[in-house]
Amino acid sequence: MLLRLLLPYARPYGRDVALVAALQVAQTGAALYLPYLSADVIDNGVLTGDTGYIWRLGALMTGVSLAQLLCAVGAARVAARMSTFLARDLRAAMFDRVQSFSARELHRFGAASLTVRTTNDIQQVQMLVQTTLTFMVTAPIMCVGGIVFALAQDAPLSLLLVVVAPVLGGLAWAVLRRMTPLSVTLQDTTDSVNRIMREQIIGLRVIRAFVREEHEHTRFEVANDLLTDTSARVGRIMALMFPLVTAVASVSSVAVVWFGAGRVESGAIGVGALSAFLGYVLQILGAAVMMTYLLRMLPRAEVCARRIGEGLATESTVAPPAAGVAALPHPARVELRDVEFRYPGAEAPVLAGVSLTAGPGETVAVVGGTGSGKSTLLSLIPRLADPSAGAVLVGGSDVRRLDRALLSRTVGYVPQRPYLFSGTVASNLHYGDPDATEDDLWRALDIAQARAFVEALPEGLAAPVTQGGTNLSGGQRQRIAIARALVGRPDVYLFDDSFSALDYATDARLRAALTRETSGSTVVIVAQRVNTIRGADRIVVLDEGRVVGTGTHRELFAGNPTYREIVLSQLTETEAA
Repeated sequence: MLLRLLLPYARPYGRDVALVAALQVAQTGAALYLPYLSADVIDNGVLTGDTGYIWRLGALMTGVSLAQLLCAVGAARVAARMSTFLARDLRAAMFDRVQSFSARELHRFGAASLTVRTTNDIQQVQMLVQTTLTFMVTAPIMCVGGIVFALAQDAPLSLLLVVVAPVLGGLAWAVLRRMTPLSVTLQDTTDSVNRIMREQIIGLRVIRAFVREEHEHTRFEVANDLLTDTSARVGRIMALMFPLVTAVASVSSVAVVWFGAGRVESGAIGVGALSAFLGYVLQILGAAVMMTYLLRMLPRAEVCARRIGEGLATESTVAPPAAGVAALPHPARVELRDVEFRYPGAEAPVLAGVSLTAGPGETVAVVGGTGSGKSTLLSLIPRLADPSAGAVLVGGSDVRRLDRALLSRTVGYVPQRPYLFSGTVASNLHYGDPDATEDDLWRALDIAQARAFVEALPEGLAAPVTQGGTNLSGGQRQRIAIARALVGRPDVYLFDDSFSALDYATDARLRAALTRETSGSTVVIVAQRVNTIRGADRIVVLDEGRVVGTGTHRELFAGNPTYREIVLSQLTETEAA
């Protein structure tokens, strides 16, 4: 999975990979040459007392060491740059993919998991790529070259490597066997901690209102303890691994000196050759340490790559049309034909057999109890999700065939929970129309009954807005969200319980202003307040995802039990008449 994920993103950096490989070959070759020079200095300089020879080879060794250093630094810098850019490309691809997700995919993954996959998981892969680029040539060449040069110095003494190799291989296998399942658990528990933390930050007021701090603290503690325990187990394995590899290296060095001394004493090899042999053994063991470090990172990076790949491979159920309709003959008409919507894995559909129409100059209201599917119905019109069956049409064309930009210009949507982005009032309003002038923004604010409070802000349209609009009241956020939809002057307006945070006087003024502004447009409103929708041209009543009534307020109040129950929960018989 790791290679499958990385190869397409690594291709643009092929030159960097080749440059790193060339530098690594050069620096590894220099490293392997140094013990040979050292043996030569000892045997032909030190033991013979040839000072000139020592100086000449010393100067050569200094030059080789400097070249090795420069190549190693160069390779590390190129590897760091390349891995950083590759991670940037992965994040951009993941972001673009998430941006295309519909409600189904977001529901499947969850916001916390997608955030971790885009940040922490990609960072883990980046670290592995950088480390691999640094060691990918060095370790195998150092290992193979070290064995070859060690054999050249003394073949019988090289039999020690036959003993060391299986020990190191066994250690590597043991680490991989234990680390892979732990890495899966580690990433899953990281997701859990992030999800709980996110929930607690967003729902802090609710937690305090219901005095649930202790309960939430316990939830977080359980997830945090599991993450800590898993991390500690990973740490214990690695804490054991490095000392064991070091111990193998130390024992190997002692064995080389022990048996090598006998070989020197018998005259089979010289002191310099023994010194070089020891150097090559240490280089081989150094390569083993490099591979151990890679093995430490590999299982977790593999799990992260699988999770990233899972996100990138997920196709949105709201796929863009191959050749989108670029113009609509009747842009203001909205129609739902026998629509069904079902979340993946759900036993029952959220909507079933829903049909309705709304034309220019009409206001159609959708009412129903909690969980009846009102918001889901509205979200299908701007194509935030696609129906499981049936069709949604805007301007006579199926929304699945419409160009996204055209649909966005045609339909203005105000969600149930108005979300504002960090920036300014103006930057949030420009989501409705990036080319809107300042006069356009003030016009929209005026209709949305938001002009007065925005003018009262010290910086007006340039006033800062925090993430989620938390520095504004609920009613202010709703009015800015309504203004955002008005800025683009769309043909269809969708209001999903968009007046719930407004007082009755502001609600009445806003609805009167909207009636004038949207006189030639199609308006579909979802609302809990009966007074908000009683003047609608048509009211559609939903119950458990099905249409159980359609008509005016008077018709439904007189003949529809579900609507009558909703009305009488808010108004008296006299007020409702």
